[in-house]
Amino acid sequence: MNHSAGSAYGLWGIALINALIFIFFAFGFFKPHSKRDWRTFSTFSAFIVALFAEMYGFPLTIYLLSGWLSKQYPQIDFFTHDSGHLLHTLLGLKGDPHFNILHIVSTIFIVAGFWLLSTSWQVLYKAQKAGTLATNGPYQHVRHPQYVGFVLVMIGFLFQWPTLVTLIMFPILVWTYVRLSIREEKDVELEFGDAYRKYAQVTPRFFPHLGELKGSHKTLEPKH
Repeated sequence: MNHSAGSAYGLWGIALINALIFIFFAFGFFKPHSKRDWRTFSTFSAFIVALFAEMYGFPLTIYLLSGWLSKQYPQIDFFTHDSGHLLHTLLGLKGDPHFNILHIVSTIFIVAGFWLLSTSWQVLYKAQKAGTLATNGPYQHVRHPQYVGFVLVMIGFLFQWPTLVTLIMFPILVWTYVRLSIREEKDVELEFGDAYRKYAQVTPRFFPHLGELKGSHKTLEPKH
């Protein structure tokens, strides 16, 4: 079914509500406290705002690519919401884009990312309260599971609704998280010394060792 551009876009209220919902979820799972936490959270929030602004507000990507798209796909009205799922359309997938493989993969990434944020925060909160180094749960496998969680959520949305703005933002945000993680590690090393250095030697920064996901770090007992 075709829709006019006015009915498919310009829905700024819906864009705002969706952005606020996901930002609220991220805030609840991440619970920023330090300046570094707020910087991480604010960059993720900017990504979410840019995403939903194009999804329901103003389809900047489609406008910029409209000349090429109209030549390649003259039979498709790209100003309908369904056709706005560009990967679905460009890959020639059929059916409702909300139920195709891309949307399923997107949902898996987003749910996994928010789950990782929530689980990691619980472990980190308990460790900070006890004055110890966080090495349980997701921290058994990577040193920065919360950053990984944010990246997974963003990857999920890129599968679902890629835009030129979010595609440009994504590598910049990943690089920002890498830099923040390095600064964070220096602070934690100053606090925990040899215990953290021993932990860092056997625990990857972002990508877990697939052969060690069954909990090989459980024997690690860093001291304060």
